[in-house]
Amino acid sequence: MSDTLFGPDNLPYGLFSTPDRPGHRRLGVRYGDDVLDLGAAAEAFGSAHAEVLRAPSLNPLLAAGRPVWQAVRSQVRSWLTEEAHRETAARHLLPLSGVQLHLPFEVADYVDFYASEHHATNVGRIFRPDSDALTPNWKHLPIGYHGRAGTVVVSGTPVVRPQGQRKPPQETAPVFGPSQRLDIEAEVGFVVGTPSQQGRPVALADFREHVFGVTLVNDWSARDIQAWEYVPLGPFLGKSFATSVSPWITPLDALDAARVAPPSRDFPLLPYLDDAADGIEPGGYDLRITVELNGHVIAEPPFSGMYWTAAQQLAHLTVNGASLRTGDLYASGTVSGPEKGQRGCLLELTWGGNEPLELPDGKRTFLEDGDEVTLRAWAPGPDGTRIGLGEVTGRVLPSA
Repeated sequence: MSDTLFGPDNLPYGLFSTPDRPGHRRLGVRYGDDVLDLGAAAEAFGSAHAEVLRAPSLNPLLAAGRPVWQAVRSQVRSWLTEEAHRETAARHLLPLSGVQLHLPFEVADYVDFYASEHHATNVGRIFRPDSDALTPNWKHLPIGYHGRAGTVVVSGTPVVRPQGQRKPPQETAPVFGPSQRLDIEAEVGFVVGTPSQQGRPVALADFREHVFGVTLVNDWSARDIQAWEYVPLGPFLGKSFATSVSPWITPLDALDAARVAPPSRDFPLLPYLDDAADGIEPGGYDLRITVELNGHVIAEPPFSGMYWTAAQQLAHLTVNGASLRTGDLYASGTVSGPEKGQRGCLLELTWGGNEPLELPDGKRTFLEDGDEVTLRAWAPGPDGTRIGLGEVTGRVLPSA
């Protein structure tokens, strides 16, 4: 298993069903090209956590807290790797190709951040060429907005081109119709397990006590709808129509070898965001993302360069007393690097549509009907291994 992205150092969680029982959803752990039926294995091995592992959603395990997360992960690793357990475990392994994957958890709330300095700078230059690229608050707090949990969908779900109001620059009034500037955003999402009490902020040091794991995210964006609607309250219909996530949630503990220090900060941070303080773990993650459009690689954004970390985002999200719920999802915002080939959305890659991408199947500024986008990612693991994050794929369908 040393040559796979989904070996014993990874063990991501998902939700699946089989053709013979399509209505029966079960928790699974990916192991190579197989899925371990977690509930059945837990019963076979007499696990004390069999009840939460038999659930038709990841939420009961998320709510169980970090000690249970660690105990279950240790058990699963033992079942799959120790010689004494392999025969029993093998009876509960199913080929990945023979199962249907589902959204692995019930999304409670969804928050999207804007944490890449390279992305924010590029967007500022595109939209405000005569002003400062970054707004004055950008390096003092993680900017974000509340999205729509009900339209978070699992990888493979088609995305219908959204309709809405848009105002072409040459027109005096808005028109209604399908978005003409449909885009993607390559992001990394963090899944909350342990809730928090309203009125009690979550400290930087408590990040691991609340966040269960990581998932890849494509936060689809209708740039023309967004451009017309977002002043003064921010993103709304241009972002709420679909957010695609991977069917696999990689536990934070699988990414210990990928932890890195974030970029140096240009201004002193307020205490609740100061991750240079004693006892605070490095908050960055070295994740290597690949963006494909119709099978062609168009970008390779590096997550290690994100200015704001997931721990800082969680601290800021709750500093006003807002509570966390089991199943909350928050995403990094578009991941972009300093080079053109590292930009995580078409808005940047084509510089607002002015520099079309040259692809084997034709030029692209923004997405066309029938286009398929796939995100993949991996991170360094222990002893030279690699940890894979489950891919996210979505195909654009014409407006209804």
